[in-house]
Amino acid sequence: MRWWKVLGLAGAAGVVATGVVVVRADRRRRAYTPDQVREQLHTRFAQATSAPGTVETAAPEPRTFSGISRPIRKLFRRRSQQRK
Repeated sequence: MRWWKVLGLAGAAGVVATGVVVVRADRRRRAYTPDQVREQLHTRFAQATSAPGTVETAAPEPRTFSGISRPIRKLFRRRSQQRK
């Protein structure tokens, strides 16, 4: 069996497994009545607002890829030199 066939079968199995997980979650979500969902949301909101000392989250720092760019440039240089 060729590697691309195995890769295709693995991809198809991944799609099927993802579909199963989504359908199960959807069924579990639809099992609640709208009144039950509303009640849970009100309860969670009350717990969140009554929590002592709410913590402010800081904005995430921008990610830098400076450590990765040098090896990538080396790789492309090697490949371009090999083609010549």
